[in-house]
Amino acid sequence: MKIRGKNILLVLLWAFAFAGFEVNCLSYDYTASIECLAKPYKPQYRGGIIVNSELNDGLKGWSAFGNAKIQHRHSEGNKFIVAYGRNQPHDSISQKTYLHRNKLYTFSAWIQVSSGSAPVTAIFKTSSVFVHAGAIVAESGCWSMLKGGLTVNATGPAELYFESKNASVGIFVDSISLQPFTEKQWYSHQQQSIEKIRKTNVRVRAVDEQANPLENATITIQQRAAGFPFGVAINKNILTNTAYQNWFTSRPFTVTTFEDEMKWYSTEPSWGREDYSASDALLQFAKQHKIAVRGHNVFWDDPHYQPSWLNSLSGRQFSDATYKRLNSVMGRYKGQVIAWDVCNENLHFNFFESKMGANASAEFYNWASKADGTTTLFLNDYNTIEESGDQDSTPAKYLQKLRDIQGFPGNENVKMAIGLESHFNTPNIPYIRSSIDTLAAAKVPIWITELDVSSSPNQASYLEQILREVHAHPQIQGIVIWSAWKPWGCYRMCLTDNNFKNLPTGDVVDKLSHEFGLTSDEMFGTTDANGFFEASLFQGDYEVKITHPFVNPTLVWGLNVAPSVESQQQMQLQVDVLSFVH
Repeated sequence: MKIRGKNILLVLLWAFAFAGFEVNCLSYDYTASIECLAKPYKPQYRGGIIVNSELNDGLKGWSAFGNAKIQHRHSEGNKFIVAYGRNQPHDSISQKTYLHRNKLYTFSAWIQVSSGSAPVTAIFKTSSVFVHAGAIVAESGCWSMLKGGLTVNATGPAELYFESKNASVGIFVDSISLQPFTEKQWYSHQQQSIEKIRKTNVRVRAVDEQANPLENATITIQQRAAGFPFGVAINKNILTNTAYQNWFTSRPFTVTTFEDEMKWYSTEPSWGREDYSASDALLQFAKQHKIAVRGHNVFWDDPHYQPSWLNSLSGRQFSDATYKRLNSVMGRYKGQVIAWDVCNENLHFNFFESKMGANASAEFYNWASKADGTTTLFLNDYNTIEESGDQDSTPAKYLQKLRDIQGFPGNENVKMAIGLESHFNTPNIPYIRSSIDTLAAAKVPIWITELDVSSSPNQASYLEQILREVHAHPQIQGIVIWSAWKPWGCYRMCLTDNNFKNLPTGDVVDKLSHEFGLTSDEMFGTTDANGFFEASLFQGDYEVKITHPFVNPTLVWGLNVAPSVESQQQMQLQVDVLSFVH
């Protein structure tokens, strides 16, 4: 059996034997809790390199940080440590440890506060920097899981401590874990996840009319469409630029987003004068090339990106204008887009809330569900996985906003989803993974919606690291790269030059498109003595052909490989080749 001259036996052995490699390395724990519990769970990885992670040995390994007082306490059989008498945000507990530059660390702890609720952040102090590992909004009377991750720029001693800007509350901590992974182990987690969630083992059997196996039947498998949604943003420049069109349509992109053309300031430049010509033309272009479209966006909560005339309205006029806008754009494109970013960046901004009240966003999702109840409605914001230090958009803050919208009267059954813009500078890969773990506990779809990396000598390398991480995460259901081309440059990251020759970032996208199974070489093989042929295929649509010296004509059928739910899931096809209708 050969794939373009290479021995497929080795490839298939690797694919089917991959689970055996998992035994030899420490697996990653993707679980996270977003419930506030009476008792914390046991620490992940048995605490990893944390000393006295369950606080069973009193204060061993722990000390006061800043001017806090610390105490070992018991409650209903549970042992934990408390920092009290705090006057400064950093007054808390700490443990000294030693971190390595070439390791990736996943961190978790269970946190409680003495009264009310308060954000609490886990920080590692090194000789040169303070690294934010993660944050949670802790409550009194129950335990919340803080899950995060970090890397460091230099090997050396570090000190873990916890911080809360609310210095009036005591901080309770339990079940702390800090687990290092080598780069090889981290990569193996990605590969294991891909084998489990992006691929399926397919077994084909050829038999004759008497159910006798046909040995040496030739099987040819050719991918016709990728199953995982992956694409790049476009803008109206593509409509008049053949070179741009050729570059875009020659790639295996299956989804796109319009950079600006569907936004309110583009479709209603003056009050009451709507112009959908650009977004209509882009939608027609996407349909022509069988590319799905995300609806972006209905509203944008940033005051700097509103129609110029909108600020002149107030009260009922303002509310009526928003209602008309939502029903106009959603009514026009209902059934033609796969998603709606209903209220963009409402973790960082509150333009509409300042005009319409604190429930403006929640009301928009209520209206949206009535305007288009079958299409998934996304929150969409930045820095939730990009920047661990942005306290406005931590996973905990994102999930609180999601719960607020879902809890608004009438929103109980709204089809909600999480959009992660993913505008990166220097990626913190462990933090990306752990943040998605936490968000995934909400059990709604998660997409990477606007991925780019700021310009630097490491831009392409960082892009590859991020793409590998998010594509491999079990809960990511689609990726859109934010690289729509303009003659004067892209938003932050282009994939090509102005002649549409790939830049290093474009080479990364092409390489990983193939590696992620979005494009694939034709696969050839022959059935064994029992008539079987086995292959591990990425999810998608395939054309399968079977030929045999004693069978005429060649048999052709379509095969849809759906996402695997269980590890190493098998699909089995039995083909009666003599009675098969061509």
